[in-house]
Amino acid sequence: MLGLSNVETFAQGEILQVKWTDSTTARFHAIWLRDHSPDPDTLSPGNGQRLVRIQDLPAEVRIDGVKVVGDAHIELTFLPEGKTVTFDASWLLANRYDRTCIDTTGWTRPDIVRWGEELQSELPVASYARAREDSGELCRWLSDIDRYGVAKMTEMPRESGAICRVVDLFGYVRETNYGRFFEVRTEVDPVNLAYTGLGLQVHTDNPYRDPVPTLQLLSCLENSVEGGDSIVVDSFKAVEILKEESPEAFAVLAGQPANYTYAGSNGVYLRSKRPMIELGPDGELLAVRFNNRSLGPLTDIPFDQMPAFYEAYRKLADIMERPELAVTFKLRPGELFIVDNTRVTHGRIAYEGTGSRWLQGAYADLDSLRSTLAVLQRQELGEKESA
Repeated sequence: MLGLSNVETFAQGEILQVKWTDSTTARFHAIWLRDHSPDPDTLSPGNGQRLVRIQDLPAEVRIDGVKVVGDAHIELTFLPEGKTVTFDASWLLANRYDRTCIDTTGWTRPDIVRWGEELQSELPVASYARAREDSGELCRWLSDIDRYGVAKMTEMPRESGAICRVVDLFGYVRETNYGRFFEVRTEVDPVNLAYTGLGLQVHTDNPYRDPVPTLQLLSCLENSVEGGDSIVVDSFKAVEILKEESPEAFAVLAGQPANYTYAGSNGVYLRSKRPMIELGPDGELLAVRFNNRSLGPLTDIPFDQMPAFYEAYRKLADIMERPELAVTFKLRPGELFIVDNTRVTHGRIAYEGTGSRWLQGAYADLDSLRSTLAVLQRQELGEKESA
């Protein structure tokens, strides 16, 4: 744990500057510090939620006194309230916002790994039996999903609905009009092209939903057909390449709304309007929605921007199909794969009518996965510290 090297105030107490022993330096505004005061009158000790409104804090906040406690805490007194609180220096280090601003539009978290065909031999995998019994194995698998956006699972029960038990390991099934889980096999009159033997271009699922399911799972119960191999592509990597090769195309797909629709079954008509490349206000790459089958009438793109949109759309589609970005595998009975549906596109190679191919799918959400992962990581950290 880093210690403190120097702490001082500037601008008549409106700014606190902290320097750690590794020479990291960060400034904090007094109002930000007061708003994040860890005392029980400001933040609930039970859940960390804020107990005060912004209007309850003075409009002009200053730091009147600074005291370093030991080598890991900073005691601050705020005016005009005369309130004294103690901050953990490691918490300030982890939550500092005083960073150099550069143009990194399309950035992702440092631990996100963008990949291509090199993942073919390193695709994360875990055993269902082990993940169910061993929290360390489950933690590793969930961490891989969070970093890579895709992982496999083996040794699953070969019975209908077992896919839901995998979701139970980390969260909750996202039930849709397709049910808690759905069958993926050839149908005579399919309500979705997934229920045919046709090849499917890589895509994200259900872009017509708002919000979109952020995790998709597919498990295999039977697979004796020729072909039908699954394909996964990291769309974050594809978008990175698009930005490098054609910044204009990147800007068009991030700046223009696309419409997505679904009306394949009775009583269901789903619509959403989102850009193909979704960025946060600070330029973070949040999600990609890419699904040629579900693209509805594009009516919200200005007339003079439509040719540029289609040119950019074609470029992104071409990149998505580059062999060097694809990872392929054939699911065997008892195997499952899961994808971050805001990031990793999936598809399949066409298969013949002979033999049988029976998959089941289900949706879930990233928030519960990341919550479970954070809890497991804290448990592991606590066990290491107490060892």
